Amino acid sequence: MNASFGIDHPLLATHDIHTLREYLIALGFNMTAVGKHPWGTSTSLAMFDGCLLEIMGLYDSTLIDEVPAGEFRFGRHVFEHLQLREGIALTALHSLNSEQDAEHAEDQGFHIAGQLEFGRDVTLPDGSTGRTKTTLALMPDKTFPRLSFFLCQQHRPELIYVPQWLKHPNTVHGICGVNAVAKAVHHEQLQQRFSKLYGTHQLLDGGFQFQTANGVLRFFEPDAFASTVGAVPEKILHEALPCIAGMDFLTEDVGEFRKYLETSGMAYRELAAGFALTNPEVTANTVFRFF
Repeated sequence: MNASFGIDHPLLATHDIHTLREYLIALGFNMTAVGKHPWGTSTSLAMFDGCLLEIMGLYDSTLIDEVPAGEFRFGRHVFEHLQLREGIALTALHSLNSEQDAEHAEDQGFHIAGQLEFGRDVTLPDGSTGRTKTTLALMPDKTFPRLSFFLCQQHRPELIYVPQWLKHPNTVHGICGVNAVAKAVHHEQLQQRFSKLYGTHQLLDGGFQFQTANGVLRFFEPDAFASTVGAVPEKILHEALPCIAGMDFLTEDVGEFRKYLETSGMAYRELAAGFALTNPEVTANTVFRFF
């Protein structure tokens, strides 16, 4: 299970949630039906134990200012991100206590814009029903907008992490890291910022990383990202500010995963211990790797 401030789920914002969802199903993910938020965004999930993959679109741009969290409007943030390009618009960090974790983040210099609560009715595999309750503490970053985060607490985890829903035909079972592109001029500022949450960073060739409670948060110069993770998506290549441009997943059976790669028709390359998709435009300008 995940713990506070571990990677929970980056939000992949896309213009066409239905097509991306079909790509991910072809790749062997068990995706939920497309749902709707009251602030105009649509969503589909692949659930893991303590984290998830979420893709997000817009179904009604007239609702993007609904349900504000302080000065932050979730729908508008995603909408404005998509006006520029597809990609990771926000990243959720796991929370076991959103109030306490938000206070800690604020003490460490992160801005908390406000909190947001919502829920949905669910029917479990045994036929019983319940209503989820989720609290978000929004942490927008005005300096680096694409590195905006939010804390996510699931108050009814038994209605979220249901064993039958965590199984995926491709045997993927979790997130083990996210990879960001960041020019060298920003490295010191980012090291100082995230060390307040995660402690000392580890240097990498052309970058650095922090260990979270669930996976590694890495930052690479563009050339180092290209040589280590994969080609920087064309839409991101000339951006001046840092952004998350890659996700790493864990799979139990590389051979089984290969079957889905081959039948999906998605372009990929082999790694020492897994695979990387090589057409990130298909996955919302995000390089997917599987280990």
